[in-house]
Amino acid sequence: MLPIIKEKLSLVPNLPGSYQMLDENGTIIYVGKAKNLHRRLSSYFNRTQFGKTKRLVEDIRDFTYIIATSETEAFLIEINLIKKYDPKYNIMLRDDKSYPYIEYISKPYPKLKISRYLNIKKKDSKLLFGPYPNAYAARRIVNLLNRLYPLKKCEGNPKEVCLYYHIGECLGYCSKILDTDKVKQMEDEILSFLRGNDKVLKAKIMEKINIYSKNLNFEMALELKQELEYIDYIIEKQKVELHDLVNRDCIGYYIKDGYASINIFYLRNGKLVGSKNEIFSVTDELEELEYYIASFYLRHEIPKEIIVSDELNIDLLSSTVNTKFVTPKKGIKKELLKMAIMNAKINYENEIKLILKDTKRTSGANDELARLLNIPSLVRIDIFDNSNLFGEYCVSGMVVFYNGIPKKNEYRKYKISLGKNDDYHTMQEVIYRRYYRALVDKTKLPELIIVDGGNTQIKAAKEVLNSLNLNIRVVGLKKDDHHRTNMLVDENLNIIKIDPTSDLFHYLTRMQDEVHRFTINYHRQIRSTGSLESVLKNIEGIGEKRRKLLIKKFGSITKIKDASLDELEDILPKDIAINLKDYLIKRN
Repeated sequence: MLPIIKEKLSLVPNLPGSYQMLDENGTIIYVGKAKNLHRRLSSYFNRTQFGKTKRLVEDIRDFTYIIATSETEAFLIEINLIKKYDPKYNIMLRDDKSYPYIEYISKPYPKLKISRYLNIKKKDSKLLFGPYPNAYAARRIVNLLNRLYPLKKCEGNPKEVCLYYHIGECLGYCSKILDTDKVKQMEDEILSFLRGNDKVLKAKIMEKINIYSKNLNFEMALELKQELEYIDYIIEKQKVELHDLVNRDCIGYYIKDGYASINIFYLRNGKLVGSKNEIFSVTDELEELEYYIASFYLRHEIPKEIIVSDELNIDLLSSTVNTKFVTPKKGIKKELLKMAIMNAKINYENEIKLILKDTKRTSGANDELARLLNIPSLVRIDIFDNSNLFGEYCVSGMVVFYNGIPKKNEYRKYKISLGKNDDYHTMQEVIYRRYYRALVDKTKLPELIIVDGGNTQIKAAKEVLNSLNLNIRVVGLKKDDHHRTNMLVDENLNIIKIDPTSDLFHYLTRMQDEVHRFTINYHRQIRSTGSLESVLKNIEGIGEKRRKLLIKKFGSITKIKDASLDELEDILPKDIAINLKDYLIKRN
C-alpha cells in the first residue's frame, strides 16, 4: 500500500458517500458508493484481490470521496460521476437495441403507430404498450387493428374526407362530424386488447370473417382467419402468465469468477413478451449490479413492478428508480424469479468461455499496443477513415474502441466540404471538427488516434492537433505491396512492423475493418440519398418538403420501391404515391 493511501485511509470517516479511484495521471478509473466509506475503501487494500479488482488496485495511486447524507444520495452521486467520467473499471453498458412499442395516440384523433421507446416523448394523449422483441409482431398487430377499426390513417388534416372514409376504414375525423360513442367503444376495445384481453379482438375478427363469408368474399375471410391463427400462436408462446394485467420486469443474475450474468424478463399486461441477457465483468459485485439496474431504467421504460432477489438493496433501488421493487417469498412470482436466475446461469455457462477468450485476446492486444507506443494507460482509441468516389461524395467516419471494445454510441459521421479527392485536407477538416467540438463540449479525449494511411494523414492530423494545443498520440496503419496492413507508422514517421500471427495484428485489423465498414456504409448512404433525390425530382407533386420527408423515412430507392402504398401515403397523397411506385417499377 502506498504511503499516501495509507495516510488518507486513516482519515476517511465512517459515513455514506461516493469514492473515486485515481491512476498516476490523476484520471478517475473507478467510481463506487458505500454505506460506510472507511470500511469500503479499506477493503480494497487490506485483503487479497482477484481478477478485475486486482488490476484496479494495481492501478490506484490516489483516491477522493464525497460524503453524502444517505446511501441513496451516494448512489445518485455515483451514477452521475460514472456518466460524466466514464471510468475505465466501471461496467460499460452496451448500446441497447431499442425494442419497438405500440403507441396509442388518443388526441386529437385516435391513431396507432410503432415507436422506439428511446425516441418517444411522452404526452398525456399517448399510451405505450410493449416492448415487442419481435418487431414483425408489433407491425402485424398494428396493421390488423387498422384493418378492423376505423382509426385515423392519413397524415395532417385534409379539407375533405379521403378514400379510407369511403371504404369504411375511417370515421371521417377531418369532417369534424363524429359519432363520439363509436369512437369511445372502438378505443375501449383496442386498449382492452393491448392490455391483454385477446377475446375482444378474436370476437371482432370472427365478426368480420362472417360478414366477408356472407358476401362471398372468401379471400378476405381467409386472410382474417390467418390473422386469428397468428394471434393464437402468439398467445400460445406466452406460457408464463400472471392474471393481474400488470406491467412488470423480473431480474435474475448469476455471479462467478468476477463476471455477472443478468437476465431480464419483460412481462406486459401479465404476459411474458421477451427477455434480455447480458454478461459483464464486475469489481464490487452486488454494488455494480445495483448500478446496472438503476442505469438501465434511466434509459428505458419503468414498469409498475420489478421482481429481484433479496440480496439486492430493494429500498435503495426503489427510491432511485422510483418504482416498486419486490422479492417474492412464494407463488408464481417466486417461480418466475427462479426461472430468470436459471436463464442467467445457463447464459453464463454457454457464453463465458468465448467471452474469456475474447477478453484475453483483446485486453492483451490493447496492453501490447500501449507498451509498443509507450502510452501509460490506453483506454480510448479514435480511428478515422475517409471515402470518396472520384472526388465526389467525400465523407469520413470515426469509430471508438474503449478498453478494446467498440463503443458504437460514440461513432461519428462527417460529410466533408471539399469537392475533390484530397486526403491531406480531408483529414485536416475531420480532425479539426472532431476535436474542436470535443474541446467546446468538454468531452473525453482519446489517448491514441489511428488514421487509415501513412505519412500524409499523420502530418495533417498532427498539424491540427498542435493548433488546438492537444497532445494526443497519432499513428497510421500502412499497407504492404499486396494491399495488406502489416505495419504501424508512428508520429515521427518510423515504421513498426507487426507480426501477422499476433493478437495485436488481429486487433488492429479488427479496428481497421470496423472503421472501413462504418465509413463505406455512410458513403453508400450519401450516394444513395443523392441518387434518390434526383429520382424524386422527376415525380410531379413531390416538392422539396415531401422529398426531404421521403428521404428521411426511407433513405433509398429500394426501400421506397418495397414500401406499401399505406406507408407512402403517410407522406404523399394516394395518386402521387401510385405514380411514384409506377415510375420506380418502370425505371427498373
